[in-house]
Amino acid sequence: MLKNHPKGLLVAFFANMGERFGYYTMLAVFVYYLQAKFGFSTEEAGHYYGGFLFGIYFLPLLGGWVADKFLGYGKTILLGIIILFLGYLLMAIPDRGLGLIIVALTVISLGTGFFKGNLQALVGNMYDDPRYDKNRDNAFNIFYMGINIGAFFAPSAATAASNFILKSKGLVYDPKILDYSHAVLKNNLANADALKSFGIEHLGANFTNITEFAKFYIDSVAQSYNAAFGVAAASMIISLIIFVAFKKYYKDADLTEKQKAASEEHKDKVVELTPEQTRERMTALGLVFFVVIFFWMAFHQNGFTLSVFAKNYTEFTVSKITYIFFDLKAFLPLLMTIIGLIVLFRKNLSNAWRGVGAAMVVGFGLLTYYVVQGFDEQMAIAPQKFQHFNPIFIVFLTPVIVSFFTWLRSKGKEPSAPKKIGIGMIITGIGFMVMILASMGLLSPRELNDGVSPMLRSPYWLIGTYFTLTIAELFLSPMGISFVSKVAPPKYKGLMQGGWLGATAIGNLLAGLIGIFWDKLELWQFFAILVAMSWLSATFIFAIMRKLENATK
Repeated sequence: MLKNHPKGLLVAFFANMGERFGYYTMLAVFVYYLQAKFGFSTEEAGHYYGGFLFGIYFLPLLGGWVADKFLGYGKTILLGIIILFLGYLLMAIPDRGLGLIIVALTVISLGTGFFKGNLQALVGNMYDDPRYDKNRDNAFNIFYMGINIGAFFAPSAATAASNFILKSKGLVYDPKILDYSHAVLKNNLANADALKSFGIEHLGANFTNITEFAKFYIDSVAQSYNAAFGVAAASMIISLIIFVAFKKYYKDADLTEKQKAASEEHKDKVVELTPEQTRERMTALGLVFFVVIFFWMAFHQNGFTLSVFAKNYTEFTVSKITYIFFDLKAFLPLLMTIIGLIVLFRKNLSNAWRGVGAAMVVGFGLLTYYVVQGFDEQMAIAPQKFQHFNPIFIVFLTPVIVSFFTWLRSKGKEPSAPKKIGIGMIITGIGFMVMILASMGLLSPRELNDGVSPMLRSPYWLIGTYFTLTIAELFLSPMGISFVSKVAPPKYKGLMQGGWLGATAIGNLLAGLIGIFWDKLELWQFFAILVAMSWLSATFIFAIMRKLENATK
């Protein structure tokens, strides 16, 4: 998969992986933190969630402008990493008010703005080299896989940090107990006896009274999430080291058109477009940006309403077999066993490689069995653990998708990047059709009033949705970034990658704002809105396909 790619791609891959690990570690618990710390409703948390994601993806417009006009890509990326570290550090400080949280979110958004779009522009520059241009789409699939390796481990890291803090206080996480604690502080004593029993069970003689325990439990859960934010800060140090230590592999791509023009060595490589060419390309990019707004509005329900569905409507105890998919100690050996089977039975491999495959099957198979035997018949799952399914699907489906597109290219049938985006929108609608089916017969959020549903759904409904949305994402997101890197006028490369992320920002803002319908509609009606918007967007992009494809020539 890495054949015929520049080494700089791997530097960007690992630097991005570290940054995204930090981001998704934070995002895995962000809504839960707001609800635990401040007692926010889903709608209130949605405003902060949407506003934060808007800032995260809108400020790359500023970052791209700074890189194109002043600092260049590498220096702007480096500055972004440092700012991100400071922002996560602020989030990790416990027992602070909402004001400091807003400051921290602003700092994180600014750091991401300097980092994210410019790293994508840097990768795109590597593929302006004619030796690598034909692999541009595949390169962004690989780059995207780095994002999701980091994102895969993030929910488990967040959960481990959270559980460590709670265990140190003699507690465990229970969403019902958190709800009861907030209710008691609002003088709602309907579940006071259950809260008292839980407190006595876990604190014993240290239990004083129900009000004090409610405050203690809320503060402890909030502090456990602060620890997860600390993990995010540490990950930025890794990204910093990688990006600085291996600069030699990307330094030739770290030049804006302005810097090329000022350099005797590179000024002959400056590309000038006519005003008509620039206008045609900018129009095509603007149309694509408009479409992806609706994809991200739908997709980023994974950190909002799908997370609420995981907490309020999904079983939180599962069998030991299902728990394999939620526990990395079992899941990773199982994945390695499957890889071993693929190696063992794959054609055209030497006997030595088949021996390696057989050893993997036996070794990791036994390890999986050993871990699973230590599970209870019923195991509790934290709702944030659902967040790791999308990235792990990305990691394992990326080689499949790359191989599929390569095979189509060899037959002369590979779809253009705009067609892949349109197909991705169709698949997005299919993903939310799964949620419509899962929602049938469940009480509406309004009837539950942010409580836990008496009727709970199997976690496989959400897993199936994440699987489908992952396929959609692989058709759409890396292809969109690749499209921007190819079509953007050279002197606006950083700014246009910021434009792609700015469109994502608007989608993210809508992802939170659409939460106003969550408490007003039946569940299936809410997800039907997402299906309709996805399929209308697909219709639009196929209607303008010729204009988009002409811009890539």
